[in-house]
Order: sequence, then structure tokens, then C-alpha cells
Amino acid sequence: MIDEQFASTLEEHGVTRRQWQLLNVLSREPATVEQLDAAVAPFLSGESGDTSAEHLAELVDSGWVTSGARYEITERGRTAFDKLEAVVAAQRTIVTEGVTPDQYEQTVRVLERMARNLGWSD
Repeated sequence: MIDEQFASTLEEHGVTRRQWQLLNVLSREPATVEQLDAAVAPFLSGESGDTSAEHLAELVDSGWVTSGARYEITERGRTAFDKLEAVVAAQRTIVTEGVTPDQYEQTVRVLERMARNLGWSD
């Protein structure tokens, strides 16, 4: 439900979850497609050969990201990212309402442990 809610919220603003994740990585520093693939690997579908490049194409077309040897967020992309970041922060506030920071941290640790038990690694 959380994933669906975030996806829906982001789609209302014209981006997919994968595009949001890529913008988030690029907001910190430029990166190659290989670095982006590694950074968002848990969210890419390995079975279908999903790569960051597919999700970056629309961001490049929109002028939010430049391409070349490394992808880099543009000023236009930075403005959009900052607005999206506020939307995501508001969504996170709603999701965690009534949950203490300790409860949140414990929940994340437990879910991470469960994912590792199923074979996930970072």
C-alpha cells in the first residue's frame, strides 16, 4: 500500500517511482548509467533486463537531466526535484503519523532483516 501510494502521488506530478529515485541519486552528484543502475538496483526488474537508461530517457527529454558520459540534474530538474521532495516528505509524514522514531527505525530494521532472509543484499 505504501509503494502504491507513493507511486500514485509521484505520477500525479509527472514522474514514476524509478524516475524519482534516479533524480534523488542525481541530486547529490552526477553519475554514469552503471552507477545509477547500482544505486537503484533493488528497484529494477532484473528479469526483464530493466535499466536506469529506460527511466532516464523521459527525464532527459523533459530537460531535467543531461546525458553524456555521466548523467547530471539540470537547474530545471533541480527545481522539479525540490518540489517533488516536498511532496514526498509530506507523504512520509502521513505514512508515519503516530509512529515514534524508535518504532520506525525498528520496523525498518525488521523489514531489512526479512528481505535479507529472502536473499536481498545491498
